[in-house]
Amino acid sequence: MADSDRNTENAPTEDDFIQVERVLAGDRRAFEPLVRRHERRVFRVALAVLGNVEDAEEAMQDTFVKAFRHLDQFRKEARFSTWLTRIAVNAAIEKRNTRKNYVPLVEAETAPLSPKRFEPWRNNPEELYGKQELHRMVEQAIQSLPAIYREVFVLRDVEGLTAEEASEVLGIKIPALKSRLLRARMLMREILAERLEEPPSLKTRVIHTAVDVGTAMAMRLMRAAGR
Repeated sequence: MADSDRNTENAPTEDDFIQVERVLAGDRRAFEPLVRRHERRVFRVALAVLGNVEDAEEAMQDTFVKAFRHLDQFRKEARFSTWLTRIAVNAAIEKRNTRKNYVPLVEAETAPLSPKRFEPWRNNPEELYGKQELHRMVEQAIQSLPAIYREVFVLRDVEGLTAEEASEVLGIKIPALKSRLLRARMLMREILAERLEEPPSLKTRVIHTAVDVGTAMAMRLMRAAGR
């Protein structure tokens, strides 16, 4: 994302409040700056939930329509961006639930998630990949995450919501949010490691081979003992 886009999205909250007041006072055109300022955020959030560009664009349109219709319900105790993000998540979830082939993902946070790759990452991946290529790699990695982890990763690590804000938006408790975020970050590391980590040294390959052989032998002994 360009710095100018990021600066626009991170404009002072007071600017949002001013535009909201103007809209509520009858100036409908004052809603346009709010759309321009937050449309990228809304689209990314919708895409995180839906995983489909076309559906995310429709959810984004629904979000701004609902926000405009219910603008009088916005309270200044919260940031406008957080209020809008909550609407975006709900709009995307509603659209996702209408899919004929949608099957809710069963969360398995109790299952252990152990890293499979241990090599250090390259010090300067920019030397191998341009910024656009790195951006594409990260975007692809995000989209490959299961939905419940993609949502929390985007809200916390991409959009920068606080744990309290993200948990409120998603309707989950903070411990559950932190657990999902941890798993999302570990999954992201595993996905990106294949492209960004240093090639394994001979010593590492020997150690991993020995571990694999030892594990296989242990499994054979356990099966034999159970007969």
